[in-house]
Amino acid sequence: MVPALPPAEFLATLPERTLLDVRSPGEYAQGHIPGALNFPLFSDAERAAVGTLYKQVGKEAAVLKGLEFVGPKLADFVRQAAKLAPNRRLAVHCWRGGQRSGSMAMLLRAAGFEVCTLAGGYKSYRQLVLDSFHEIAFPFRVLGGRTGSGKSKVLRVLRQMGAPVLDLEALAHHKGSSFGAIGEKPQPTVEQFENTLHHALQTFEPGQPVWVENESRSIGRVYIPEGVWKHMKSGVLINIEIPLEARLQNLLADYADCDKSILRDAFERIGKRLGGQSLKEALEALDADDIRTAAAIALRYYDKTYQHCLDNNATPVIHTLPFDTGDPLIIARACADFL
Repeated sequence: MVPALPPAEFLATLPERTLLDVRSPGEYAQGHIPGALNFPLFSDAERAAVGTLYKQVGKEAAVLKGLEFVGPKLADFVRQAAKLAPNRRLAVHCWRGGQRSGSMAMLLRAAGFEVCTLAGGYKSYRQLVLDSFHEIAFPFRVLGGRTGSGKSKVLRVLRQMGAPVLDLEALAHHKGSSFGAIGEKPQPTVEQFENTLHHALQTFEPGQPVWVENESRSIGRVYIPEGVWKHMKSGVLINIEIPLEARLQNLLADYADCDKSILRDAFERIGKRLGGQSLKEALEALDADDIRTAAAIALRYYDKTYQHCLDNNATPVIHTLPFDTGDPLIIARACADFL
C-alpha cells in the first residue's frame, strides 16, 4: 500500500525524498512545488487526447487510451527514477492525487522504490499555500526608501549579518518599476510566485522579525498575496534617505550598460505619467548616451510617486533614517541597531 500523506506531512518528507510531479509539462510550467522534477505520465498532447475521450466517450475509453500511451514508457520510467533518486526514496503527486500519481507510485513501488503520494494532489497543496498567507507567525520589518536608495543591497548586507530577509524582488525576478525587468530572468507565473513565496516563508522561525523591502502590491506581472500584503502593512517601516548623488550612482551602476532601446521602452511605458516634455528630454539624453540625465529625470518622477505613497501609507509605525552616504553596510548596521 502506497501511503497518501496530507500536504503538510508530504512537504515535511521532501528533504529525504526526490519529488516527482507526474503532471504534464504544461501543468508543471503553470505552477509546481519548489524543488519538484517534472516526470510526466503524459505529454500535453496525450493528456488532451485522454481528457477529450473521457468527456466525449467515457472513462473506459479514456483509460484504454492512457494505457496505450503509457505502456511503452514503463521501463523507461523506472530507469529514469533510479537515476534521479539513488537512495530510491520518492514522493509523487499529480493534480488531484488520483490515477496518474497512484499508477506511477504503484509502478515504482513494484520496482523497489519507497514511495509516498500527496493526498488531494497539487490541488490540496495549493490550498495549503493560499491559506498560509493569512497565518504568518512573525512580524515584518519593512525597508523603504526612494528609487535608487539601494534597498536590495542593504537587505543583502542584513542577510550577511545573520538577519532573516525575505527578498520579494528576487522571487519575482523583477525590481518593481518600469525598468524592473531589465537584467532579470523571465518572471514566474503568479501561481509559481505564490508557491515560491510560501516555500521561502516556511524557512523563518515563528516570532522572529523578518526584513522585507517596501513594495507595491504588484511586482511586474506578479502580485503579493493579500494576506502577506496586509501583514507587511502592519509591520514597522524604516524609511531610509540617502543623498541624490548616491542614488544616481546606484542607478548608473544598474543600467549604464543596458541596451538603449530597452531603456527607451521603459521610459515610454511611463511616458503619460512622466509628461511629454520630460519624456522628450529623457529620450534625447539616451540618444546622446547621457544616461545620468535620463536617470535624473526618472528619479524626479519616481520621487513624486514614492512621496505620495509614503504620505498615504497605512503602516502604523514609520521611522525615517537620514544618511549622508549610500554605503549599504553603514545603512544596514544603522537599521539593525535602530530596532
